[in-house]
Amino acid sequence: MAHFDHDGARIHYEDSGGDGPPILWSHGFLMDHTMFDPQVAGLDGYRHIRWDERGFGDTESSGEFTYWDSAEDAIALLDHLGIESAVLAGMSQGGFLSLRAAIAHPDRVRALILIDTQSGTEDPENVESYRGMIEAVSTGDDETRNAVFDIVGGLIIGDPDLQPEWKAKWMAEDPARIVEPGGALLDRDDITDRLGEISCPALIVHGTADTAIPIEKAELLRAELPDCRDLVPIEGAAHAPNLTHPAEVNRNIERFLEAL
Repeated sequence: MAHFDHDGARIHYEDSGGDGPPILWSHGFLMDHTMFDPQVAGLDGYRHIRWDERGFGDTESSGEFTYWDSAEDAIALLDHLGIESAVLAGMSQGGFLSLRAAIAHPDRVRALILIDTQSGTEDPENVESYRGMIEAVSTGDDETRNAVFDIVGGLIIGDPDLQPEWKAKWMAEDPARIVEPGGALLDRDDITDRLGEISCPALIVHGTADTAIPIEKAELLRAELPDCRDLVPIEGAAHAPNLTHPAEVNRNIERFLEAL
């Protein structure tokens, strides 16, 4: 396993190598770099770089952080690998940090692929519910955590055939790890009024059945990003269409990348 140190964190990543155009894949909350296995397998000719964000996979959180900090982690990974610029592809919280990286480091972001993400804060009616779920996971017993992850699996993945694999991962984790990433998620700032600063091309992919981030949030992104090339709705997909509908998602990503 490859790691590098940045800002007090030891960050795990995987790099496929090669001379193809680099894509930096950033995963969603509770997920890890393996959620992009279908993209690495299905998109040939690219240098695929995947990493575990703070508090997930093989990367520890090392204290409180924001998605601006995570954006700096992403850019530091490019520095570590000697990559001048890359396409940043992010799902959900991976999109939160990718958007911030594009604002803070426009010269480093060749393009954005935004999967079921948004620019705003969490809807107020959801915040207390999500805080309660994070509290239940971090302090509850296995039965409580099991019940929470049943709900979360439906919310994020939606496909009952894929949920057991991820639920097993979540149940095996140290439950205290969720606290700091949970703070980053629920206390994030609204960057909608800064989307106009992002000049690179963008592709938005979004599940039509996503209840965690409704597709209306993606439509706002499309309206505010100066060079949004397309918003692709994935019919019937929940919050992680790249996992549940990989062929359709990959086909649209490849079309976007080939046109850059």
